[in-house]
Amino acid sequence: MSLLLLDKRLMPIQVLAPEVVSKIAAGEVVERPASVVKELVENSLDAGATQIGVEVRGGGIELIRVTDNGLGVPAREIELAFQRYATSKISQLADLERISTLGFRGEALPSIATVAEVEILTQSVADSSGTYLSLKNGAINRRESRARARGTTISVRQLFRNFPARLKFLKSPATENSYIAHLVSQYALAFPEIRFSLIINGRLVLNTSGNGNLRDVVVEVYGAEVAQKMLEVNNRDTMPVVSGLVSLPSLSRSSRGYFSFFVNRRWIQSRLLTKAVEQAYQGFLMSGKYPIVIISLSLPPEEIDVNVHPAKREVKFWHDQNVFIATQRAIRKALAAVPAPKFKTVPTPAILPSNPWVETGEKSALSLELPILRVVGQLANNYIITEGPEGLYLIDQHAAHERILYEKLLTQRSRQQVEVQGLLEPIVIELTPRQEEILRTKADVLNQFGFSIEPFGTRSYLIKTVPALIKEANLMESTKALMDLLTFKEASASWEEKIAQSLACHNAIKAGQILSNEEIRELVRQLEQTSQPRACPHARPTMVHLSSRQLEKEFGRMASSHTR
Repeated sequence: MSLLLLDKRLMPIQVLAPEVVSKIAAGEVVERPASVVKELVENSLDAGATQIGVEVRGGGIELIRVTDNGLGVPAREIELAFQRYATSKISQLADLERISTLGFRGEALPSIATVAEVEILTQSVADSSGTYLSLKNGAINRRESRARARGTTISVRQLFRNFPARLKFLKSPATENSYIAHLVSQYALAFPEIRFSLIINGRLVLNTSGNGNLRDVVVEVYGAEVAQKMLEVNNRDTMPVVSGLVSLPSLSRSSRGYFSFFVNRRWIQSRLLTKAVEQAYQGFLMSGKYPIVIISLSLPPEEIDVNVHPAKREVKFWHDQNVFIATQRAIRKALAAVPAPKFKTVPTPAILPSNPWVETGEKSALSLELPILRVVGQLANNYIITEGPEGLYLIDQHAAHERILYEKLLTQRSRQQVEVQGLLEPIVIELTPRQEEILRTKADVLNQFGFSIEPFGTRSYLIKTVPALIKEANLMESTKALMDLLTFKEASASWEEKIAQSLACHNAIKAGQILSNEEIRELVRQLEQTSQPRACPHARPTMVHLSSRQLEKEFGRMASSHTR
């Protein structure tokens, strides 16, 4: 038996010390600065606030301050608010089955105080003056009376200062700022009747009116153009009640990152609701395109379990089939007046190793290199037919051009020789608060690809130069896709790779595009010169290879030699 196992077996069963337990609880609730903002904003909402201001510095590590005009905390209860399991939101076991608040878990304030320096200044209706409390390492070190209007201000400083292991796993300050901006934006969408403001490093990046109009909040979060292209969803004849806004089919994005779901005003993530949205839009959007949706469900509290996730990101529906059907039908009803576009179905080329015509041992089908190919023609304006010394090659023109552009972009960037074109009329784009924060750190990367982007008013920017490969007709589409990428990049690829993929995809030859013989020959010639000609940047195949042997077999010419 190893010494490690022996040591483990010798360790007695014991009750953890309170300070250890508090740190474990803090880890469940305080994952990153945005987690702190979430807990504090939810407390403000539960306190009936109509104005909520959030201020952060240094990605939320230096400072997080949330100010509201809610009910406040009575002076006699303020110490209790920082004790574990103390809460005003449930009092007995039965309350767990009908939770109607956003908070409840009772871990937020004591957990935050365990990992940061905390100050609270609050005044309730019952008190004649405000109460100030400061805590360090979870313990109260100062209490006094101070003047304040009704409401609460909580300041969190030096988050994780004494927890270097936690700090190590945080992203850059700008990225953490983007998470906070996204979170506050979501709560602004969930509560349009509440005035939200967000200040990041001294800059006002979000400021909603609180007039109750969801479309006005969309203007602040996504911009006026998006707000104008949203359809109202309002189906109150079902249970759950479904309401909100969804985008016209003409307005789409390249990721699911614009799905916002709220259940009894609680912001959640839900595979069930995601599937309902996608099925509702089936036939309205091309493959790989997604709508912008802001869907709010209202149903009795006892029909959901809000405590299935430590951070309350998910809920469990007791009647999930009813929820799915109601959501899908409500969105379909909103889309009913919009004619469904007709999309041309483009066959997906078979992946070479799984092609039933490819026999084991045919090494040519799996090569990273291509032989010299002779162009025969174009099939269905989608595929290029070519002949090589080892048979027939059917090339997907869009995927092939994607590969060419992708490698060309990365090569030019690595050599610092990206071809750039200036725009006679700069493009004006509006960014979400989250996109704006990420753009501040990724501007250099975009510049390396030929983009010149300058501020132009509040959350508006001017694009003055773009890579030369972007066609004029694709300028806006390429730019919007790139902005989406800034927000929802997969962690598996580098920024450079994803930017090159996005630009290549939106500027490659389209399926259904008629090409001249010269264009076809040039495309094939450039594909032959790429390092990975058999796959597009997304790893989809660019071609299907039918060897001479396979063709002979299909035509029955292998039975005997005299048939040749």
